[in-house]
Formats: sequence, C-alpha cells, structure tokens
Amino acid sequence: MIKTAIIGTGLIGQAWAIVFARAGCQTILWDGNYQAAQKALELIALQLEDLQQNGLVSEPAAILQNIRVVQHLDEALEDAEYVQENLPENRDVKRAIYKEMDALAPSGTILASSTSSIPASEFTQDLNGRHRCLVAHPVNPPYLIPAVEICGAPWTSEQTIAKTRQIMNQVKQKPVVIHKELEGFILNRLQGALLREAYRLVELGYVSVEDLDVTIKDGLGLRWAFMGPFETIDLNAPNGIKEYSERYGPLFQSISKEQTSTESWPESLITKLENSRREQLPNEQLLQRRLWRDKQLMALLKHKQKQSL
Repeated sequence: MIKTAIIGTGLIGQAWAIVFARAGCQTILWDGNYQAAQKALELIALQLEDLQQNGLVSEPAAILQNIRVVQHLDEALEDAEYVQENLPENRDVKRAIYKEMDALAPSGTILASSTSSIPASEFTQDLNGRHRCLVAHPVNPPYLIPAVEICGAPWTSEQTIAKTRQIMNQVKQKPVVIHKELEGFILNRLQGALLREAYRLVELGYVSVEDLDVTIKDGLGLRWAFMGPFETIDLNAPNGIKEYSERYGPLFQSISKEQTSTESWPESLITKLENSRREQLPNEQLLQRRLWRDKQLMALLKHKQKQSL
C-alpha cells in the first residue's frame, strides 16, 4: 500500500490515520506541536481498541505499527504518495502550509485538504505544483463514516482527481467527485438547507426541538442510512422518480416560496434551541453522549458491512 502523511493531528487527523493504517498504508503523523502528535498516537491506540471491542478491526496492535510520528515536516513528506492536511479552517494557515508542502513534497505527491468549506483555489493558486492540490473532505469520523468529497480547483489535473478517487477506494472510503468548486461542497450545503428549515420551523412554533429531531432520526434518517434522496423518491411512487416528481413537484414548489430567507439565525432562537437541548442533555453529559453516538455508528457500520449496503 501507499505511504501517506497526515498533517495536523487533531480529531480529524487521528481519524484519517486510522483509515489509512487500517488499510495497511505506512502512515506518518506530523503536527506543528510535536507533543500533540505523540499524544495523538496514544488516542489513536484507544480508538483502535474501541473498534476492536465492537468487531470492526481484528488486530489493533498491527494497525498501530503502520503509524509513525515524526518531528519535522520534510520527514513526513519524504517519499509520501498522498498527503492529508487537517489544519484549522483558516485560509492564511492553509496557504502557508501548502506553500511549504509544495516546496518539500516529491513532485508526484497528491496534496489533499480536509477543509469542510474552503475551495482549494483559495489557498493553492500561487503554487508551482497547484495541479496536484485538491480537497478531500471527510465526514467525521471518517473511519466510521466513509463518504469523502473530492473537489479540485480549476487547475487540479484530472490525473490527480482520478488517483485520489482510486486511493479512497483502496482504503475503503466512498469517494464523491464534485465537478465544480463551491463553498461548503455538497454535504454541508445539504445539511445547511435542512438545518435552515429546521430552525425556521422551530422559530415559527410549528414543532418542538425534540420532535423535530424525532422526525429525522425516526423518519427520514432511517431510509437515508441506506438510500439517498433520489433513490428514496424513485421507490416512493409506483412508476418511479418521474411520477413522483409530477405528483409532488407542485407541493415542493409551493413550500419553497416560504423558504427564501437568508437572514442570520436570531440570538433568541439559538438561546431557545440551547435551552431545549440542555434540558434533554446537560452539558456534563455531552462527552458521554458523543461516545454513545460513536458506538451507534459502529453498530450501524457493522450492519451495513454485513449487508453489503
């Protein structure tokens, strides 16, 4: 398998390290804070143990042996075929690290960013090797949620896109190629559209925060765990998506006329949501609930793997 470099070892960097090491890749960790990178290795070991307990990996010690921490950026990039950058969502920070990586990495090395919103063109345009730069945006954590959005800049080569897609398939991720740059890519734009309507429905008093969540987790979300929205509607009319569109298109067009606001979420609404959520889940229980969430994701992933969904 290929040699990969993980640049930035926070939660996303740790998760990517598991993805690559689990697939047998030689995986190098680097962080501007060497102690943070060493600590990340310890946290990765704990996450691998958790995955083993839930039947998702069989030999965590062997996987851990595929991961190594280095102190200097040039060590991490030496002979790397693929780089996954995970630094903060800041254009200046990304411009600086990409300038360094472009100067230090071998000419054939792919330089991918985990950014969740910033198009690659905004931090790679002045680089000599800008053709090998792109975004590979994961869903957190990628070792449990395999979708990865691949989005190049206007100057990213087709070879870079194709090779990145091949690598993601090799490490058992689910690549989604985005053909043109846009802020937030696909996943966050879909999530944002749903969130804006969810906020609006609560703000206008149509539904409670708790019942809105029920609508998704015990309604739409059950199908979405194994089908996308187009397949969903294709199966929801006797003759498929064309009939569904003809039946319900006018309804959704009518609804859309009420969904045109671009205003910021009011502070009063955010406070209302916060109070409702803290009644259901006190602050001191947030971490415990996050761990519960990850265990549910593990069980769902195990089921999907078993069913080949």
